[in-house]
Amino acid sequence: MRHGDGGFSEAGLRRVRGVLTRYVDSGKIPGLVALVSRGGQTHVETIGTMHRDGGAPMRRDTIFRMASTSKPVAIAAAMVLLDECRLRLDDVVEPWLPELAGRQVLRRIDGPLDDTVPARRPITVRDLMTSTFGLGMDLTSIGTPIMNAIFERGLTPNLPVPMPGPEEWMRRLGELPLMHQPGEHWQYQISNDLLGVLVARVTGQSFEAFLRERIFDPLGMTDTAFHVPDDKIDRLPNLYAPDPQTGEFHVWDEAKGGRWSEPPAFQGGGGGLVSTVDDYHAYFRMLLNGGMHGGERILSRAAVELMTTNRLTPEQNAARNALATNNVHVSFGQGQHGGWGFGMAVRTYRGDYAPVGQFGWDGGSGTTTYADPANRLTGILLTQVGLSVPDPARLIHDFWTTLYQAIDD
Repeated sequence: MRHGDGGFSEAGLRRVRGVLTRYVDSGKIPGLVALVSRGGQTHVETIGTMHRDGGAPMRRDTIFRMASTSKPVAIAAAMVLLDECRLRLDDVVEPWLPELAGRQVLRRIDGPLDDTVPARRPITVRDLMTSTFGLGMDLTSIGTPIMNAIFERGLTPNLPVPMPGPEEWMRRLGELPLMHQPGEHWQYQISNDLLGVLVARVTGQSFEAFLRERIFDPLGMTDTAFHVPDDKIDRLPNLYAPDPQTGEFHVWDEAKGGRWSEPPAFQGGGGGLVSTVDDYHAYFRMLLNGGMHGGERILSRAAVELMTTNRLTPEQNAARNALATNNVHVSFGQGQHGGWGFGMAVRTYRGDYAPVGQFGWDGGSGTTTYADPANRLTGILLTQVGLSVPDPARLIHDFWTTLYQAIDD
């Protein structure tokens, strides 16, 4: 790591490296890549190896499955459409997503799928942008008929039932009632994948093609995509999911021949991207710069402000706060930020070292990316150890703690 005058102390940066190295040396994390930047200075750490049993060392250009850290990046496609007035926040989505017309809503979250009432109003673009359209992942409702139906239909990633192509995915989604009335409750994941379908139908391009044209290529994000091509596959580590009881490492996804080695049937904005620390740094630096990259405007300043400030009412956010604070043993502390913008968490209270206004998100594959406007700071830490055990989440927390204590001004 180069030690410059970018607002980090040399001793603080040594502590950052020491914490990261400790997790690798302990065997809990095979390898990682971390990038921190502030005041025009960028520092990168590459520690450990690509695989559990050794092999090639981690490199700065190692490609990682970003999991839910995809959300803050994929949302930019919809923001472009808002900037260009091809979508409006309070547009009804039915003209593009007719499968969502005439929604029924469960009387009780744990009730049978046919015990419903009509939705009080149609679903809007705003509902999708804020993850409040009425259907999503709910860890407090596992085992209910509606959650079982979501899993059985392949409507969420990373499960034994593969996600189908977007047209079939929409058909299956349209068969289900909503869990909540539109606009009532924040819910995880499905809104972000749904936005990818919406973008594709509005633009007439695939979700990835539009992202590449308007976000990835202008920012120089050459390694960000929904799969890893053959000529780059040696830069992709295995993804591990340790056993929650024993901690034994299991390979959840092989690099060669695995799920990200070929184009997916569904380009999932909720968790499908692969990327590198430098690609993500370019994106989050653009957000910190109010939508500018060099001399080119990628997003309007107003769009960035909408994305990166809280968009939820206390009522909409109540269930999310309850999950984060009452189920830490499940979330390992993820979600304790107070607010949610578009596609990312936003700090609305200071519950740890990060200040109010920090924005970004974490991923279930052991990834984290946030930017902090107050300190002009970006931090990115990428592993490939899933959150089936607390170790990668604890590493993420320790990374952010040491990063903030390294600020020197």
